[in-house]
Amino acid sequence: MVSLRCKMIVIEELKKLGLDAPIVHLGEVEIKENITEEQRKSIKNALQNAGLEVMDDKKAILIEKIKNVIIEMIHHTPQLPKINFSNYLHEKLNYDYTYLANLFSETEGTTIEHFIQLHKIERVKELIMYNELSLTEIAWKLHYSSVAHLSHQFKKITGLTPSFFKSLKNKKRNTLENV
Repeated sequence: MVSLRCKMIVIEELKKLGLDAPIVHLGEVEIKENITEEQRKSIKNALQNAGLEVMDDKKAILIEKIKNVIIEMIHHTPQLPKINFSNYLHEKLNYDYTYLANLFSETEGTTIEHFIQLHKIERVKELIMYNELSLTEIAWKLHYSSVAHLSHQFKKITGLTPSFFKSLKNKKRNTLENV
């Protein structure tokens, strides 16, 4: 689950099956009662029909947690934390960052840092499209050292300058699931 829409789908599907899930975070569901294997299959089928996947593999679950922490931090918090991302992930997931970084790289074929950069650029695109903040304010909000740093990274990832992107009539963003 990488969006609030996904979260709502999960809650709705669990209710249809008569299950109470008081805790539904992005990428994680906690069900109070013990469920049977048949109920587990029903949940899996219902979520697959809704375009979602149930994960049982502990490493795959941890990868999803890493992604969800990053997405939550960049896209759903008003202000990024003042601490660096490695410490933030360590605090949120209670795993050594080196372990998380190695596991993520092995599984995803890219680094956590690159994944964060991609999401920060998507957030920059979103903020440019809202047209409420200047590039200086966006750079400050997303903890870039300067507008030049933001612009360089934006061009490296999108092939466009932020100013050119802003001038486009049909600005396109990627969905969070496709970043």
